[in-house]
Amino acid sequence: GGMAAAALLLLLLAAAGPGPGRADAGRERRDALREELLLSPLPTGDVAATFQFRTRWDADLQRGAVSHYRLFPKALGRLVAALGVRELHLALTQGFWRTRYWGQPPLQAPAGAELWVWFQPTVTDVDKAWKELSNILSGIFCASLNFIDSTNTVIPTASFKPLGLANGTDHHLLRYAVLPREVVCTENLTPWKKLLPCGSKAGLAVLLKAERLFHSSYHSQAVHIRPICRDASCLALSWELRQTLTVVFDFFSSGQGKKDWSLFKMFSRTLTDTCPLASQSKVYVDISPKNREKELLEVSPPPTSVHEAIVQGDRRTYAVYDLLSPSLFNTSRSLNVQLKWKRPQDSSEMPIPTLHAQRYVGGYGLQTGEICTLIYNTHPYRAFPVILLETVPWYLRLYVHTLTIITKGKENKPSYIHYQPAQDRSRPHLLEMLIQLPANSVTKITIQFERALLKWTEYPPDPNHGFYVGSSVLSALVPSVTAMKDMDVEQSPLFTSLFPSSDGSSYFVRLYTEPLLVNLPTPDFSMPYNVICLTCTVVAVCYGSFYNLLTRTFHVEEPSRGGLAKRLANVIRKFRGVPPL
Repeated sequence: GGMAAAALLLLLLAAAGPGPGRADAGRERRDALREELLLSPLPTGDVAATFQFRTRWDADLQRGAVSHYRLFPKALGRLVAALGVRELHLALTQGFWRTRYWGQPPLQAPAGAELWVWFQPTVTDVDKAWKELSNILSGIFCASLNFIDSTNTVIPTASFKPLGLANGTDHHLLRYAVLPREVVCTENLTPWKKLLPCGSKAGLAVLLKAERLFHSSYHSQAVHIRPICRDASCLALSWELRQTLTVVFDFFSSGQGKKDWSLFKMFSRTLTDTCPLASQSKVYVDISPKNREKELLEVSPPPTSVHEAIVQGDRRTYAVYDLLSPSLFNTSRSLNVQLKWKRPQDSSEMPIPTLHAQRYVGGYGLQTGEICTLIYNTHPYRAFPVILLETVPWYLRLYVHTLTIITKGKENKPSYIHYQPAQDRSRPHLLEMLIQLPANSVTKITIQFERALLKWTEYPPDPNHGFYVGSSVLSALVPSVTAMKDMDVEQSPLFTSLFPSSDGSSYFVRLYTEPLLVNLPTPDFSMPYNVICLTCTVVAVCYGSFYNLLTRTFHVEEPSRGGLAKRLANVIRKFRGVPPL
């Protein structure tokens, strides 16, 4: 009997399949998490910190066969599967990246909320899916994305090509919208942190302290979902989720006027442990010389290794701290990276980025005006084209015949132009142009507009604050200073691999200009109040009196014989011999 019971137990264990260790190993092969922090001292003395958390999942979300979620957030995975999303890019930004003074950003986003999505060709009603998607994301990230509608959604034809795998680029499957007035705060950061596999309990996410992140000059958090190749043969598909957060600390308000930085000075915290779910966890510090004097940045403690890479066309040197290295936390319980300059920085030697732009509103009065955009190409001998995307609300009526593009005093004709006129209360203006920028030049683009008069119910509660116009978008392949080599995406740092590189001679850049604040003719909203008060008073006094006179009935009363008191008085008077009353 004992032998039979033992044999039965063995059969049951064999039928149960592989042990838990093997099952976990199989799952680990299917999804992986990489996290990194890039610290970049800026030419102005400020410092930029860029977090990237990348979850890669070897599964086909579109077929809906996925039921077990391990590292990939279930809320986003089910959203991609249910609505037929091919690519999703959402950014929530407070502040403006000053490209002219801070250089090219690793990942720039416009002020406010930006959402652009590519849908699968199987989606029949793209507008309906777009509306559902914006409402669901509004709930997930506690943002006002539900205000995205047809009045601020456009369909670009040349900008915003897919960043992941794409069979075709039918631009009718693309939707793009910006809410420049969106305010980003703690209630948006908290759900963003909850999507991380370790939350904010371990790893690099420990540094994400809201009190410090929002005490900064620039704060941008983003979510990027795209399909990528599973391996070099690209026969199978994987899904990639990148959560990025960029913050710029001002050295006057955060650094007390000193250009020496540390993790504790920036975040009020240090790194104490790693995220146990991460297969890679690194901190990169940009120690490249910033000017001709080759001034170097000292970092302490000594880095695990030094990494050289060509980023945005320039050779950079990075000190690397590998949090998974066993020797890193042996000497001390925490890691507090410190940055000190060997020599005081000379601000007159600021490097100027090859491509940067600015935009402003011209004109006077409250009827007409013009939008001016200046695009700078500071390359000494290379010209290159740039795609400009302008989205203008319907209440600014553009005069397209006034569009002028001037470079070096001469007219510059665009080689491609796409214009979709606005429709009142239903669609904004869309203007896309491909413009050639000569070497060492400034290109000025102007277009005149007329301000519309809104209905009095269409004004916001603070109409005198003004109305926002979203940022212009510049997309360009900028020539490299140094030739770039093809790198293995899995081995290279995350901040070098979001935008696909076509060849080694140029790199892709997407820039955003400032949003505009335009005053519209605003009625005096105190006048309706005065009119209502006066009208109500007149109606109450005059109409009340007339109504009273017209509806009252008059009765003539005959004199009565008097009451009891009068009769008693007459009886007494009769006895006294006095005439009655």
